[in-house]
Amino acid sequence: MKLAVFTDEVSQRPEEAVRLAVRYGLDAVELRSVWNKPVQHLTDVEVDDLRELLDAHELATACLASPVFKCELEDEAARRDNLDYLRSCARIAKRLGTNMIRVFTFWKRGPSEPVWEAVKKQFASAIPIAEQEGVILAVENEHACYCATAAETGRLVTELDSPVVRIVWDPANEVHAEEGITPFPNAYELVKSFVVHIHVKDAARNPTTNTPSLTAVGEGQIDWLSHLRALLASDYRGYASLETHWRAAAKPGRRGASQEDGFADSSRYATDLCLRNFLGLLAQARRNAA
Repeated sequence: MKLAVFTDEVSQRPEEAVRLAVRYGLDAVELRSVWNKPVQHLTDVEVDDLRELLDAHELATACLASPVFKCELEDEAARRDNLDYLRSCARIAKRLGTNMIRVFTFWKRGPSEPVWEAVKKQFASAIPIAEQEGVILAVENEHACYCATAAETGRLVTELDSPVVRIVWDPANEVHAEEGITPFPNAYELVKSFVVHIHVKDAARNPTTNTPSLTAVGEGQIDWLSHLRALLASDYRGYASLETHWRAAAKPGRRGASQEDGFADSSRYATDLCLRNFLGLLAQARRNAA
């Protein structure tokens, strides 16, 4: 298993994310937005600068976390724009040495079943581009999109039956999904044969209101320790990429609070804490596997 972190969960300045990745001995970064610019809009010069920065620190690019198909299902102009985003991401991915592009399944505006065939048809328009460009369309189970759950995401990949369509597994999104089930092992069992990339974050539902919220990694409902044991036992070779999302105030004296810049409510602080928690769980899982 290889480890990565979303750069924009640390800073819009990639050199700050690179410093954190190096400090924790990570293998790669994941790119969603850089210098306040979505990844699909980066220029060739900017991509070359990124490649130079990553090469200098011996870091790979795990995935381009594109917004492809985070748009309205019935908006033809938006779909065309998103296919252009995919073409741009494919070009950028090649320059950065990855073939993994995260994609979605259109904004969820009700139950998926009534529009299922339309979702499949419109999503399938990306497959010839991926085939031609040699990239993987890694579909994320996203609670705000039609493939909100592991069950729906696994069904889509099964029915499309294309080697270029695989899954980015995000257990925290399963917690947020209205019809989600226990992320591990239940939901994971439905997608594990298609998973090529994993997003690491954590979440929990309020026991009184059933409202979902993000937590620090290791403090939510996801049994990350058991999940990591299973990934190690299955010899998973893809990336586990920290997508923090959770934020908390960096209180003075709190264990792990960063001393840089004296920030509170810091994305860097939250990511630093989540990374340490996750790496601690991974070390424990490896000890158990030894």
